[in-house]
This record gives sequence, structure tokens and C-alpha cells, in this order.
Amino acid sequence: MIYTTNAIESVNMSLHKVTKNRGPSPNDNSMFKLLYLALQNISKKWTMPIRNWKSALNQFTIIVEDRMPIL
Repeated sequence: MIYTTNAIESVNMSLHKVTKNRGPSPNDNSMFKLLYLALQNISKKWTMPIRNWKSALNQFTIIVEDRMPIL
């Protein structure tokens, strides 16, 4: 199992900080662009590899074989 609660909460806090500091947006499209750019900046900080990823990837391949890309 991949434990992701801390990572999700961290992304949520970062996005909340971005939207809170900006104030109101003129339309939904501008907010989507803002969140997209924020996610791009947030993802640059992710440097830790996922623990046991090889094992998890093998399990995903067995369980959802039709959705996994062929490497």
C-alpha cells in the first residue's frame, strides 16, 4: 500500500495558500490556470522516491492489467 495522506495534505495546503493570497478571480478559467501553475511549482519540490514502488507497480500490473502501459 502507498501511504499518501501527508503528500495530499501538503498539496492541499499549498493550493489553499495560493488561492487565499490571490483574492477573487475574474472567471473559472483563470482559477484553473492558477492552480495548474501552482501544481507545476509544487511538483518541482517532490524529490523523494516512492518507497517500495517496484512492488506496488507489480501489484498494479496484476490487478489492473488493461490500464497499465506496456514498458
